[in-house]
Amino acid sequence: MNIQVVHNVNEIHCNILVVNQFEGEKTSNEIANYYAIDKDGFEGKFGETYLLQTYDKIPASKILLIGFGKKEEFTPDRLREAAAKAIKKSMQMKAKTVAFSLEGVNFDYSEQFVYGVKIADYSFDKYKSEKPDKVETVFVQANQSIVERTEKIAEAMSLARNLINESAQIITPQFLADVAESLDLDVRVYETDEIEKLGMGAYLAVAQGSVQPPKLIHMRYTCDNPVKRIAIIGKGITFDSGGMDLKPASSMLTMKDDMSGAACVIATMKALTALNPNVEVHGIIAACENMISGGAYKPGDILTAKNGKTIEIDNTDAEGRLTLADALCYACELGVDEVIDIATLTGACMVALGTQASGIMGNDESFVKTLIETAKQAGERFWELPLWDEYGESLKSSFADMKNTGSRWGGASTAGVFLKKFVKDVKWAHIDIAGTAYFEKPQKEFIEGGAGAGVRTLVKYIAG
Repeated sequence: MNIQVVHNVNEIHCNILVVNQFEGEKTSNEIANYYAIDKDGFEGKFGETYLLQTYDKIPASKILLIGFGKKEEFTPDRLREAAAKAIKKSMQMKAKTVAFSLEGVNFDYSEQFVYGVKIADYSFDKYKSEKPDKVETVFVQANQSIVERTEKIAEAMSLARNLINESAQIITPQFLADVAESLDLDVRVYETDEIEKLGMGAYLAVAQGSVQPPKLIHMRYTCDNPVKRIAIIGKGITFDSGGMDLKPASSMLTMKDDMSGAACVIATMKALTALNPNVEVHGIIAACENMISGGAYKPGDILTAKNGKTIEIDNTDAEGRLTLADALCYACELGVDEVIDIATLTGACMVALGTQASGIMGNDESFVKTLIETAKQAGERFWELPLWDEYGESLKSSFADMKNTGSRWGGASTAGVFLKKFVKDVKWAHIDIAGTAYFEKPQKEFIEGGAGAGVRTLVKYIAG
């Protein structure tokens, strides 16, 4: 999809002209006012649509009237959702050119408009014989520089979604390494023997049951005189069978998405190469599969992490925190100011927050609050979960420094307390995207599948 910024959308020859209506108000379009509002009583409730023929009275062939709801309740999030809905309706009408006449909006909608139309335009149709109809060109009156900037982020977000939606037979640790190496970045990929020399016993244990060797991926974006140094870590389990504590079949079906954190980090790093912020960023992924085999790690095994702490395996399906533990140790040795990890970590977080928000916790309250506010501005939702020491009581082991799982109660926070044990002398935040990384049915502007969760927030936090 090509987005063109124009001065007057009403003069554009197009298949569909999208006109917005706030509830209880009229529009500046006389055709929409007469037919939809006056004759048929269209009220403009949020998300409602009305399609009209123009009979060549204006340059557009059709008008799509979309309700914006009550003006005092209209937000950037609603703008994004409405723009996405208009694009989906236009696709159903097989429209190739769509112009948006957006009036009465009391904020700069440029960023969220681009996200809305780009998210709606996305499809993963690589294996489909019949491809969906797509809108080719969108016209809008907006801020040109914001549109161009947001398009770059949306492009990176689509990369994340493609990686998540692709099957695990394709997305292996090596594949993620190849994608990382294709970016315009300094990239180092550590092989198994090098990972072993780094002392990453927890990470290697998770990987040892698979025929696919692990790949520790370190991407580095650099600039002259950076104002800050940040490490972002993405959970990179390219398929999670649960290991010896095997998942039931229904739970395993979407486990190709267990590398959504890694996809987010790769996409974020791609966006940074286009935006060139004055920040040094390290993107780290401890990629591997968690498989069952004669060589797989077992319940009761005791592992030694990179920082020397020992871990008794209580459940092999709590593998993500083991890979992240060693990745966190690695990141903390890079001399960075802040570390952010993002992971599809716990079903407990999904139970708590559903698919509406990602959980977040960390060791610095101001840092966490800033990320929550940044997510809100970017169009995502983060909700802070507690990181109290008491959650660590259930991690106590009789044979090692800790177990890798604890009580089923407060499981997301317990996992956070576990990760905190591998963070040293740095501000740290953990983002749990278990519920927001992959939608099993359409949700608002998103279709079924990978959502690219976290990309918008991390890019906005790093690059502004």
